[in-house]
Amino acid sequence: MTNLWMGKEDALSASLGLRLVGPYDILAGKHKMKKKSASLNFNLHWRFYYDPPEFQTIIIGDCKTEFHMGYFRDSPDELPVFVGTNEAKKNCIIVQSGENVFAAVKLFLMKKLKEVTDKKKTSLLKTIDEKLTEAARELGFSLEQRTVKMKQRDKKVVTKTFHGAGLVVPVDKNDVGYRELPETDASLRRICKTIVEAPGDAERLRAFAPVQEMMTYVQFANDECDYGMGLELGMDLFCHGSHYFHKVAGQLLPLAYNLLKRNLFAEIIEAHLADRSRGDVDQLAA
Repeated sequence: MTNLWMGKEDALSASLGLRLVGPYDILAGKHKMKKKSASLNFNLHWRFYYDPPEFQTIIIGDCKTEFHMGYFRDSPDELPVFVGTNEAKKNCIIVQSGENVFAAVKLFLMKKLKEVTDKKKTSLLKTIDEKLTEAARELGFSLEQRTVKMKQRDKKVVTKTFHGAGLVVPVDKNDVGYRELPETDASLRRICKTIVEAPGDAERLRAFAPVQEMMTYVQFANDECDYGMGLELGMDLFCHGSHYFHKVAGQLLPLAYNLLKRNLFAEIIEAHLADRSRGDVDQLAA
């Protein structure tokens, strides 16, 4: 299996500027070539600054924007619900780009075709598109950007969160499982902005008051099994990105994931917050 994948990670590099990483690195056996591989944290391998635990990078692109594609799972023991893209140098937004890798790459290719003016490059991209489309059809993969399954998931989303991909948590027939935050996304962003831009520690502490109040609401929600509230607040603070929110996110998110029995996500977020880097995210780099 390892020999089959050696060199295949750059199959789309020359034509599209994309490289297969993450699980493909493991299939290629790169972890076996790395010295002291036992000490590596594979939960952080190609985990970009804004990637939530639900997001697992599988393809990287433009280094300037830190464009990358990844599988998005609502729960670690479930199959991916879609392939998303993010540009970590720009923001935390995750864009849904189809249900599988074929669809995501085709969408990327279509955008490239609109930008390219060179005839040879255009011809090459069209040839790749034809082969990709044929392979997807033979294997039974949908090339739609938004499939029926993705639309069905939309109905289960309880809140979009700052990253826009949405959170799905179990909600029973009595609506137990999630309750809304007392602040809108817009007002929460304003609160975060005030905290970050506070001129001093005393002012910042005062600006944190609304967040502390929401954390109290989260405690009440957790007591009544509305675990989604803490997950939402923690995720929004994580997605905001400022180090001022790392401690609070570190209190909210692992607890929420464990309460939801998504223990692997709790492990991932704890590791990420302890070593949240804006660069050098390749754990197998020499």
